[in-house]
Amino acid sequence: MVKTTTTPGHAPRYITPDGERALREELQYLWKIKRPEVTQAVREAAAQGDRSENAEYIYGKKQLREIDRRVRFLSKRLDELTVVDRLPDDRNRVFFGAWVTVEDEIGDEQSYRLVGADEFDLGKGYLSINAPMARALVGKHLDDEVSVKTPDGWKTVVITGIRYEEAPSDK
Repeated sequence: MVKTTTTPGHAPRYITPDGERALREELQYLWKIKRPEVTQAVREAAAQGDRSENAEYIYGKKQLREIDRRVRFLSKRLDELTVVDRLPDDRNRVFFGAWVTVEDEIGDEQSYRLVGADEFDLGKGYLSINAPMARALVGKHLDDEVSVKTPDGWKTVVITGIRYEEAPSDK
């Protein structure tokens, strides 16, 4: 089980194994594939002569700066993150990594997986552990009622499902 309480200004730096893998793959792609491609394009553009009016050269240099900035960010971020690769002892409560199904006042159901801030994607149902809804759900049980303040006012939901998935053991 991972404790998710924090001091003000210090968000938990948790990530699922899938999220860590995705960040490492992005870092690998940028460093081993994308950066060498762009470097070669800049080299070729530089060989064409006057660099001050060479749009391909200027754009390539800008791309390299953006790639380098992202590589630095990913490298530093991966060092700061804690991979949560085991299931909590009490799987009847909501903790980091759980898939939680909630039902609102009008009967609409939604499922969310509580994940790290670096991997949230509402399109996939991934909700950041730092989101107000996620913070309200943490520690709750099946059938608990949870109220969350939203920009539209208070929203109340009931937890109708909690499930955890085993982490892939292909490490």
